[in-house]
Amino acid sequence: MPDPVPPESPPEPVPSAGDPAFWVAEEWGRQVTRAIESMTGEPALVTFAPHTITPAEEDPANPDLLWWEQPLSLAPDAKIWVGARTGSWQEIGNRVLRSAGVDDATPEDVRSTYLEIVNQTLSGVASAVSARVHQEVSCKEGRTSAPAAASTASSYAFEVTLGEQAIPLLAVFAHPVSHLSEASAQPAAKPIKSDRKAASSASPAEAPAGSMDLLLDVELPVSVSFGRAQLMLKDVIKLTTGSIVELNRALSEPVEVILNNCVIARGEVVVVEGNYGIRIKQVISRQERLRTLY
Repeated sequence: MPDPVPPESPPEPVPSAGDPAFWVAEEWGRQVTRAIESMTGEPALVTFAPHTITPAEEDPANPDLLWWEQPLSLAPDAKIWVGARTGSWQEIGNRVLRSAGVDDATPEDVRSTYLEIVNQTLSGVASAVSARVHQEVSCKEGRTSAPAAASTASSYAFEVTLGEQAIPLLAVFAHPVSHLSEASAQPAAKPIKSDRKAASSASPAEAPAGSMDLLLDVELPVSVSFGRAQLMLKDVIKLTTGSIVELNRALSEPVEVILNNCVIARGEVVVVEGNYGIRIKQVISRQERLRTLY
């Protein structure tokens, strides 16, 4: 008599459209894409799928995993954990710093830069949740701590692809959005790739209606720099009417257009109806803006 065939193990449940944690995972994937692209200037592709956190991964003594625990003001048990192995957070932190022209960063600088990106993405998630539940939701004070409720929470494995390199990340969502209405349907492990054109017109889930119109009326100070100079205090004291201060810019070099103490463009001086003006010749990249903060 043939041996009985053992029953197949039931497949892991696939998150549905109504699973609030899946909606938050998808939103966090969007925030990661935007943050990394804006910080590095590189196109990013983020995918995610359900993942079972292993005992080694939730072990607080594991030296190879850096976890960030982020409580949300939505509820006492609303928390998000983001985990990264040493190679992952170092790669992300180094890429951001290199894009800003920092090639000799210390390990602590790299770690701080990575955690700053994590905090930025989680703040974006809190804003999206706020719009969805129609109440203000903010990030409370976080800390570096392994997930304490991984067995009762929803866990996902993320992969950030930059160029040819795939960078794995982990995320755990413990009842973060139990009051959310049904999330929009999306299949698991769907790639999240930012659309720069679409990003300029936020959906209702990403920003309150009319918020962009309000921002368009905000006035910002714009100034033009013809150059700079450094003087000794004794030379400054000697300045009188008619004194000439030589700047570090040649007559043929473009001037800098400064917005909120940040150089955003370069151009040439023109005259418009008797007034000085600037004809824009070059718009500064994101990386260079970080290096030209006044």
